This record gives sequence, structure tokens and C-alpha cells, in this order.
Amino acid sequence: MTATRTTTSSFERAKLNQGQLNAVLARHRAFRKNQTGGIRASLKFHDLSHLDLNGMDLSDADLSGAKLFGARLTGANLAGANLYASDLRLANLEKANLYRADLRGACLRGAILTASNMVEVDLRDGTMMHMNNGDMRSHGFENTALVSELTAAVVVAADLSRAKVANAFVMQTDLTDAILRGTKFMRANLTNANLTGCDMTGADLTEAVLVNATLSGCILTGAAVSKANFTNAVLIGAILDAVQTSSPSLKGAILSRPLDANDEELRQTLKLHYDWIASGGKIGIRADFSARDLGGRDFTGVNLSAAMLQCVTFRKGNFSEARLAIVDLSLADLRESNFVNADVRGANFERATLTGSNMAGAQFGPVHIQTSKGHLWRANLQRARLSHACLAGADFTKAKMAGANLTGADLTNATLTEADLSGADLTDADLTGADLEGAILAETLGIGR
Repeated sequence: MTATRTTTSSFERAKLNQGQLNAVLARHRAFRKNQTGGIRASLKFHDLSHLDLNGMDLSDADLSGAKLFGARLTGANLAGANLYASDLRLANLEKANLYRADLRGACLRGAILTASNMVEVDLRDGTMMHMNNGDMRSHGFENTALVSELTAAVVVAADLSRAKVANAFVMQTDLTDAILRGTKFMRANLTNANLTGCDMTGADLTEAVLVNATLSGCILTGAAVSKANFTNAVLIGAILDAVQTSSPSLKGAILSRPLDANDEELRQTLKLHYDWIASGGKIGIRADFSARDLGGRDFTGVNLSAAMLQCVTFRKGNFSEARLAIVDLSLADLRESNFVNADVRGANFERATLTGSNMAGAQFGPVHIQTSKGHLWRANLQRARLSHACLAGADFTKAKMAGANLTGADLTNATLTEADLSGADLTDADLTGADLEGAILAETLGIGR
């Protein structure tokens, strides 16, 4: 195969066109199937910039030092591939399989990795060496130092469980809803990163830099935070251990603020909210407890309809019999809370943590807004964490529950008619007597169909 040559930072790579690449991929497919003529793809130090590898099987291929700038790799299988010191800037790796891929020293700046499988990938720093005038020297991309980095990458909803990201640059990276369980971030730079809704259970953040990072609704249970820098990091609504909240590492972080001890602020806010409801908004003030710590308060039977409670911390809170229609409880910490028979029609629980809560008999149906077109306001539980919650007899008619975690939940006799459960996890959930008529079950886990 004849290939043209390109020179980058005094370093030559073999440039392939699409036809030449397709020939290599065809032989690699045969290799994977143990067919005659099959050869493992060896594209080491090749220039594959902007080429189309969508859906291709490159598992176990050697792409070390390859330039894949702007390459299209949507849905590609790169499991176990050697991508050591590869240049993947601005590459599209959406839904790609990178399981256990070697990405040491790789540059993924600006790459799209949405919903990709990056379980156990190795993203630690690395240096590619090459000969230059008889001397062994380190190699760089476009005069950029060779370091592992995900700066400005889009890694939304990707799974990086147990990945090694030590020392890497992950600055200004969007990791919203990513799974980072047991991920090693020691000394990594996560400045300005968006970690909203991430699951960082058991992650190692020792000496990591999280200055100005956003961790609202992020699960940090069991995560190591020793000597980490959380200056101006937003931890409002984050799920923290008691040990973590007392750690000096969190000094300078932005946390939920408690209400005053004598509850005068609470009483005044509720009074103004009642006036606001009764007058249709003409007098009073809509209650806003967002980013507050409501620990220890009892809201049994209270009318907080349409109130703002985004990112509240209210573990083991009591909202039984409360009126919470169209309330915003997104990104809230509501573990083990009581919502028995509560009116939560049209409420927003997006990314809220309700693990172990009792919501038996709660009403999550839609609210009909009186407008000229008759708007229907549906309850939003997208990506809500409801594992092992009691939802027996609850009404989720038309509720938005895409991506919700309902593992081990009690949904006996629950009404889920026309609910959107796409991508939800119902593994080990009890659905005895549940009504799923018209429910959207695309990619739903735990339901036999």
C-alpha cells in the first residue's frame, strides 16, 4: 500500500486516504473473525485525520501515535486498542467502545465522547519517544506538550468506571451524568469541569484540582478527597459523607447554607408563599429554598406548590401529605425522605437523589395548565435516583422518567401509564400489579418484553 507522508512538528506520519483505510479495516475484520488473510490493524504513527471510522471494529488494533484529528468514530469498537500518545483532538467518539483502551498520553481536547464506554481506560500521562538527529526526544502534537488531556471535551453520560486519569488535564470538560465509580483522578486538573449529576462513588481525588468545578447532584460517597483543591467548587446538592464534609480539603467550596436556628426565616418565607399562592401571585413572594440545608425540618401537610427547592439538602426529610405540585426539587439530596401521599403532580425531581425514600401513594401525574392551548405539565424524574425507594401505589401517569435509577424499587400497584421509562433501570424492581399500559420502554433495563 502506497501512502503519502505528512510532517507534524518535525515528525512524519504516513497519510492514508479513505480507500486505503478501508482496506486495512477489511483485513482487520477478517483477523477478528480468524479468517484467511486477516491481519491485525497496525496504524501506528499514521495520519487518519478527518477519515470515516464510524461503527468500525478496531478492537485490539495498534493506533499508537496515530493522528485522528477530527476523525469520525461514532459507535466504533476500540476495546483494548493501543491509542498510546494518539491525537484525537475534535474526534467524534460518541457511543464508542473504548473498554480498557490504552490512552496514555493521548490528546482528546475538544473530542466528543458522549455515552461512550470508557470503563478501565488508561488516561495517565505518557511520553512518546522518537529519534531526531540521532537523539531520543519526546514527541509533541503541533508544538503542544504531549500530555493526557480531555480539556474542553464532551464526555456527557460516558462510563469511566475504574478509569485511570491520574495527572491528566480535564479542564473545562463536560462530564455531566458521567459514571466515575472508582475512577482514579489523583493529581488530575479538573478546573472548571462540569460534574453535575456524576456518580463518583469511591473515586480517588487525592491532590486533584477542582477549582471552580460544578458538582451539583454529584455522588461523592466513599470518594477520597485528601489534599484536593475545591476552591470555589460548587458542591450544593452533592452527596457527601460525614467525613468529607469535615475535611479541610473542602475549605473554600460552595456548600448548602443552613436556615437560621430559630426558624424565623422559615416561618416568614412560608407566610409570604401562602400569600403568593392565595393571591395568584399578586402579593407575597414565591418560596425559594434553593441551595439551602433544610435538615431537621418537618413539612408534613405544608403547601409548597411551585416553590423553588433546587439543590436542597434534606436527607430523611418529611413531606408526607404535603402539596408540592410543580415544585422544583431537581438535584436535591432527599435520601430516605418521606413523601407518603404527597401531591407532587408536575414536580421536577430531575437528577434528585431519593434512594431509600418512602413515596407510597404519591401523585406524580401531570398538571393541566389553564391556557388557551391547554398545556400539560408533566412530572420530571429524568435521571432521578430512586433505588430501593418505596413507590407502592404511586401514580406516575405520563411522567418523564428517562434514565431514572429504579433498581430494587417497590412499584407494586403503581400506575405508570404513558410514562417515559426509556433508558431507565428497573433491575430487581417489584412491578407486581403495576400498570405499564402505553409506557415508553425503549432500552429500559430489568423489564422482560
